Amino acid sequence: MICGITGVLKAVSEGRAVLHIHSFDYEVLIPEFTRIKLQSMLEKDISLHTIQYLEGNPAQGRLTPRFVGFLTDIEREFFEMFCSVDGVGVKKALRAMVRPVRDVATMIEEQDAKGLSTLPGIGPATSERIIAKLRRKMPKFALIASSADAEYKDVAPDIVRETYQVLMSLGHSEADSRKLIDSAVGGKKKFKDVDSLIKEIYAQVHS
Repeated sequence: MICGITGVLKAVSEGRAVLHIHSFDYEVLIPEFTRIKLQSMLEKDISLHTIQYLEGNPAQGRLTPRFVGFLTDIEREFFEMFCSVDGVGVKKALRAMVRPVRDVATMIEEQDAKGLSTLPGIGPATSERIIAKLRRKMPKFALIASSADAEYKDVAPDIVRETYQVLMSLGHSEADSRKLIDSAVGGKKKFKDVDSLIKEIYAQVHS
C-alpha cells in the first residue's frame, strides 16, 4: 500500500489536490481542513500522508483506486478511525472534515453531539455512534494534533506529550491537562524541557 506521496503541488480545489511527480499528475482527495492549508503551497514540493481505497461496485467490476491525503500522520490516523464508525466511511468522512482534527477530536471527547451534528453529512444518530465508539480514544488526537499546529511550534511534541502525562499523574483530567498546556504555550515562551513547561503552568495557576 502506498502510504505517502511527494511532488509539486499543481492545483488545489474543493475536495482534491493534484501533485506532479516526474511525468505524471496524481489526483489526491483531501478534506476541507487540508485544502485550506494547501492553498498557500502551490508550485511547491509537498509530502502527503495517504491512504488508498477502491471506489465503486465490486459486483459490477467497476473499481477505481483513490488516494486520500493529509499533511500529518496523526491526521491520517484520525481519519481512518473516523471512517471506521458505522454509517461513516471514506466519502462521508471527507465531506464532514471541514474543521481541524483537534476541533473534531475535542467535540467527540466532550460528547458534544450537537457540535458534531453541524459537520456536513453527520446527523444526530451518526454523532451518537461516533461518540460511543471513539470518545475514549480522543485525548491523544486533541493533544498531538495541537502540537503539530502553529501554536505549539516552539515546543517539541515529546515535551507536550510528557507534560500531559505528568499532569494526568498529578490528578488533572484529560481536558484540564490540555487546557493548562494550551494556556502556558499560548504565552509564546520557549520550553526546552518538561520541567520548564510544568513550572510555567503552575506559575499561571497560582498567579
